[in-house]
Amino acid sequence: VQLQASGGGLVQPGGSLRLSCVVSGLTLDDYAIGWFRQAPGKEREGVSCDSSADDSTYYRDSVKGRFTVTRDSAKNTVYLQMNSLEIADTAVYYCAADRPRSTTTYTGNYYCEVGQLLYDYWGQGTQVTVSS
Repeated sequence: VQLQASGGGLVQPGGSLRLSCVVSGLTLDDYAIGWFRQAPGKEREGVSCDSSADDSTYYRDSVKGRFTVTRDSAKNTVYLQMNSLEIADTAVYYCAADRPRSTTTYTGNYYCEVGQLLYDYWGQGTQVTVSS
């Protein structure tokens, strides 16, 4: 199983980037996907996380209305569209995948806020730098 995150780069404040997470060795539709980020000197935090209880996706408050997650199951790829980027968005971004167990499901909020250890697989990260 492999998760390959890409699409990071240097962008000015207010700009946009689209990150991709290509998954191989698993069926994307069977997994809940989360996006996380880690800024220098800070702990890794959840950005956007699928719920395994329903079809909803959680976004942390600071990215709501600016970031959007979409999936292309045919390409086994998840995208994180990031608009109106801010300097505070600078971080290494990671995607992660969890295969929900039939007896236990979690909300996207839970995954993002306290559930990092639930994820079975992690990608290697892609650097996003927002700077003028």
